[in-house]
Amino acid sequence: MLITRGALTTFSIANDVAKYFAMLPAMFAGVFPGLEKLNIMRLHSPQSAITSAIIFNALVIVALIPLALRGVRYRPSSAASMLRRNLWVYGVGGLVIPFIFIKLIDLIVMNIPGFR
Repeated sequence: MLITRGALTTFSIANDVAKYFAMLPAMFAGVFPGLEKLNIMRLHSPQSAITSAIIFNALVIVALIPLALRGVRYRPSSAASMLRRNLWVYGVGGLVIPFIFIKLIDLIVMNIPGFR
């Protein structure tokens, strides 16, 4: 149970960092023009950035329920090895997955008539 909690916490923290990195530049670029350089995802607008992040968040919570219920499989290894594996799988995954899916959701949202 402790391993599962650590994996989900690692994913959650990395996921939050990625979501804020996606939303904040898009939201504040109008007020602070220098932040436009940080909008590496090139999200269309502050509205689409926030909408995409909210939709992604709702989907990822539902997707993580089976992992939370089933748990992370225990493999006998050292604590350092387990930490390294969890950081790679859940930490890097928690950073990369949101960027990909928030951008995809942003592209879908921008094609909805009347959203712009």
